[in-house]
Amino acid sequence: MVTVFVSDALWADIGPGLSAALPAVEHVRFTPRQVVGSNDGPNDVQRIEVACLSSDLWPDSSASFMRVCLDAPNLRWLHSFSAGVDHPVFRMLLDRGVRLTNSSGASARSIAHHVIMNLLVMRRDVPRFLREQAGRQWHTRPVGDVEGTTVGVLGLGPIGLEVARLAAEFGMHPVGIRRTVRGDEPCPTFAFDELPRLLPTFDSLVLALPLTPQTQHVIGAAELALLPAGAHLVNVGRGELLDQVALVERALRGPAPGTLRYASYQHNLGISYRHLATDVTQTPRQFTANPLLFAL
Repeated sequence: MVTVFVSDALWADIGPGLSAALPAVEHVRFTPRQVVGSNDGPNDVQRIEVACLSSDLWPDSSASFMRVCLDAPNLRWLHSFSAGVDHPVFRMLLDRGVRLTNSSGASARSIAHHVIMNLLVMRRDVPRFLREQAGRQWHTRPVGDVEGTTVGVLGLGPIGLEVARLAAEFGMHPVGIRRTVRGDEPCPTFAFDELPRLLPTFDSLVLALPLTPQTQHVIGAAELALLPAGAHLVNVGRGELLDQVALVERALRGPAPGTLRYASYQHNLGISYRHLATDVTQTPRQFTANPLLFAL
């Protein structure tokens, strides 16, 4: 008998099928704003052996769910819906010997679509047209096409690989940058130490790296200065991949102020970006049609 700790929403989605396939599986339910144990029994926390942090818990209930996981003395395996597991709470569980798995690649196609959308939006100057529409203005102007542009993809995990594939479908020229070049990449690919040489050649740059001590601020003032005027930057990784203070400086006081456009996925860049509202697009984390990314 194995006891799985899951949200009510996730169990409603997969519970019947899981119980039919594995009759020995029991579950402890997590209901937001309720104490674990009030549903099924006072010893529920002790029974938990496997836990699944599913997307329906993010962000409002994820901290409460993880607090129960930390208190579960018999927890042996935690699965996270997210690819990123760099938060210190995951390290605390690993140090206890808990097995940790993630959903790397599960959202790659959806996130790659988000990247291409932003590249199209910025290249076609859609935000300005929408602002003018809201102000009842009508102005024509020349806009660009993504076809024929060069897009650097920093990080070739599942997301970066899908970005490169889709970019090529749209007629762009993707160039990959990764720690170790394998030789089987779908586009010309170079090692990290080639980045300074490559940055001036990019019309757009996509950040699709995991956050590690080595990748924190991988794009800083020096790298931003190497991007050409009018470059487009899309970050679908953690916000700390980018030196955000340097971004403000580059956007406001660079060689061509106001020409760097930046799109961020899942991270609120903070109050200091309000004055860049016309050049910055921020969205919360978005999910695919299946909101409960889960795998056992």
